[in-house]
Amino acid sequence: MKHRGRHRRRRRGQALRGVLAGAALALTAAATLISASQATVAGDPGALKPLASAADTAKLRLQERPVPRRTLDRLASAMGRPVGVDAVLRSADRRLRTAAECPADDRDTLPVAPSPRHAYCWDPADTAVRDWRTASVTTSADTDDDGRWGKHRVLLAGATHSTTDGPAADRGLARVAFVDADDPARPAYRWVLLVVPTADGRDYRGLSSRVSGMVWYQDKLLVTTATDSTEALYVYDLNRIQRSTVDGTAIGRVPGGWSADGHRYVMPAVAAYRYPAGRCTATGSPCPGTISLDRGTAPDSLVVGEETAAGGDRRARLWRYSFSSAPARSGLLATDAAGHADAVEAYTTRAAGIRGVLSYRPPGSARTAWYLGHPPGDLDGHGSLWRQDITGARAARCGSDAAHHCWAEHAGSLSYAQPTGEVWSVTDRMLFAVPLASIDRSLG
Repeated sequence: MKHRGRHRRRRRGQALRGVLAGAALALTAAATLISASQATVAGDPGALKPLASAADTAKLRLQERPVPRRTLDRLASAMGRPVGVDAVLRSADRRLRTAAECPADDRDTLPVAPSPRHAYCWDPADTAVRDWRTASVTTSADTDDDGRWGKHRVLLAGATHSTTDGPAADRGLARVAFVDADDPARPAYRWVLLVVPTADGRDYRGLSSRVSGMVWYQDKLLVTTATDSTEALYVYDLNRIQRSTVDGTAIGRVPGGWSADGHRYVMPAVAAYRYPAGRCTATGSPCPGTISLDRGTAPDSLVVGEETAAGGDRRARLWRYSFSSAPARSGLLATDAAGHADAVEAYTTRAAGIRGVLSYRPPGSARTAWYLGHPPGDLDGHGSLWRQDITGARAARCGSDAAHHCWAEHAGSLSYAQPTGEVWSVTDRMLFAVPLASIDRSLG
């Protein structure tokens, strides 16, 4: 398998050529456009306000907490040799359906404008009972400059168990769909359960947290956590995926082997980042809601959008951390000798309820643009997508209409695939991609 460090070549990968039903999408967009044009126009969030004082930026400092190597090795020794991404992809047991195969209700959650280039809904095995809600996405374009993991184009989508009934062990669990996107007409996928090793390395527990953001960088997957202890981010190693051996609803060591709530694979956390001040508050430590990767900075950086109430008037914070360039710290944040990761840039925005964030500086531009997706104030209907910088904000419009509620319904995180120029996102029913150039052209 190829080296997964930072490659300096910038070769443009072949664009994914998903097979979309143009007529079906056009009808869906037209129907949704009518309702969107009647919606209240989203409030202009205005210009970003830089956070420069030490008192403000100190609240964004993270403390790195690696899982001891002996803990991880003990778990791997007990469970057997770890497997990699290729093994998961080879065992894919479900298929994404192209837009033409998707129910109309699912297609209705797609953006009105700009229209998606690719759109998929989940396998009927996952949609028969909607116990899991997808809210985050990242791709192999994040992990390496050529857009591939080894030979494969891969999409990762994070989902959280969202129902309050059913087995208690299922509540709040988090899992990731590993999607083989080599054939965009028939993407196949397999779910992997996210877990956290016990301190002694003899067992694991499920990650009981809503995963609203993910970034796959080099050989690590960073995920946001909302309810799990005081951790802000968990880190997973793509080379440490383990097989379960018992098909049951339990999670962890059981008589006869290892169980993972019916999942064939688990991925144990290898590190975590937390805010020293503890749990997030309105005036103290921030609440990371969504994350993405920015390859336009040097070094590459992790972009974070704070979670605030949709329709509220509290300013949300946006900030970034640099990734480490040390070979021994692949996929981890840059830290000082004490393990502290400090924000290298920070702003506040009046955009409320941020569900997706991207930071991108177009070639030749003097300013970095921040793209923010957020829902309508009442959380019902299509959301808005704004591009902000320190001079002001502009929103994606519904065609020639002045309405700004054009983005996806119940949209999740954003992920920019640089080799193809596409922005990937999810709704609670669909996985889709829109060209960044189309987003920019739609700005009012």
